[in-house]
This record gives sequence, structure tokens and C-alpha cells, in this order.
Amino acid sequence: MHKKLTITVDEKIYEGLHSLIGRGNISRFVEDSVRPYLEKKRKSRRPTEAEMIAGYQEMAADKEREKEALEWIEGLIGDSSDEAR
Repeated sequence: MHKKLTITVDEKIYEGLHSLIGRGNISRFVEDSVRPYLEKKRKSRRPTEAEMIAGYQEMAADKEREKEALEWIEGLIGDSSDEAR
């Protein structure tokens, strides 16, 4: 779905867009130019609580990963008993 957006630009920018991009292509040009910036920002934002929960559920469902994690944790317990107190 598309939404209409009214923006104000310098007259020279406006004339340049019309001459280089063409009257019917300016919206597409602006959208294509802005999209990578928004995608970059979206990737760098902090995940929501729902996204974090979904991520943890996905990791917990990975049985091989959970098995490896448990083995690693149990290996740490043995390492700590060797330390001097």
C-alpha cells in the first residue's frame, strides 16, 4: 500500500529531479534512495520484547544447539572445581 507524502525541497532540487529523473519517476527515486537507510536503521534498532522471546523460543527448539550448550555448561562446572579457594 502506498501513502501520499508532501515534501518541500529547494527549487533547484525540484528542477533537477524533474530534468534528471522525470516527472513520473520521482516517487520511485525517493523511495529507492531512502529504503536502504531505513533498512540499516531497522537492523540496528533494539529488538522488542516479543522479538526477543521469539528468538529464545527458536533457539530452545534447536535440540542440537541445546545439547551442545548443556555439554559446554557442564564442562565449566568441572573447570571451576580445580580453582584454589
